[in-house]
Amino acid sequence: MRFICELREGDNISGIYLCKNKQNLKTKAGKSYYSLLLQDKTGTVDAKVWDLNNGIEHFESMDFIKVDGMVTSFQGALQVNVRRVRRTQEQEYDMRDYLPTSRFSIDDMMKELTGYITTIQNPYLKALLESFFVKDAAFIKSFKEHSAAKSVHHGFVGGLLEHTLSVTKLCDFYCKRYPVLNRDLLLTAAMCHDIGKTTELSLFPANDYTDEGQLLGHIVVGTEMIHDKIRDIPNFPKVLANELKHCILAHHGELEYGSPKKPALVEALALNLADNTDAKMETMTEIFAGTADTTEWMGYNRLFESNLRKTTK
Repeated sequence: MRFICELREGDNISGIYLCKNKQNLKTKAGKSYYSLLLQDKTGTVDAKVWDLNNGIEHFESMDFIKVDGMVTSFQGALQVNVRRVRRTQEQEYDMRDYLPTSRFSIDDMMKELTGYITTIQNPYLKALLESFFVKDAAFIKSFKEHSAAKSVHHGFVGGLLEHTLSVTKLCDFYCKRYPVLNRDLLLTAAMCHDIGKTTELSLFPANDYTDEGQLLGHIVVGTEMIHDKIRDIPNFPKVLANELKHCILAHHGELEYGSPKKPALVEALALNLADNTDAKMETMTEIFAGTADTTEWMGYNRLFESNLRKTTK
């Protein structure tokens, strides 16, 4: 099969992909068509079925489908114009080809992340981190397998771990550069800031929002998880607990970005900056990885509200 990362404009393709999403839409002229999101382990690509003829068999979202079509380009992004589709049988594909996974070793990243726990001096924060990342086997398994997002950035197996490690390393650097920061508090917040995503999102191949994720979101869920663990740690200082929860609640920085609170502590501000830095840098990295090796302008990108292009070598 041709993996999505290998597709180029003008290619004719015939391969099996996971139909991550299917929408039945209509053109301005009232003609029905399908809008699809196809996925394999290397990423996703938009696809359109403009002509719903006899070559288009019935299928639904989360089906594995055999696709025949041509790769085109629309607004700077690749798109597949599909001519034929059929549902496949389980023996026709290998599930491992359809689970996007971090390019880094998940076990090595987890070892590096948990290594930060040994550097935490505050006994209460250290106990809290150990309760999640050392003692809770179910949480550890879920944390290592989850993505950091449904789309946009780190949307792959191990993505939550990769993002959390990057944010923690950035925060550790901030502490060396800005002594005003409470390192124990900031690193604990960094390691815990997205733990709610283990509940907000389902595991692959679905990687979609759960009912709890839709109703509450990972910020609130993560704060509740921290609250529950803190109750099992004797004499955990109330002020410290509130400061840590505030960092989690404020880590998106703005109310319109989903944070119930704006940063009021310097550690909350630092966490927001680190989270935003890694999310945007990874987003840009993934955008460029999915485009041709050219310095031509890619067109307007709604996430960055700018026309983008790669830097000259």
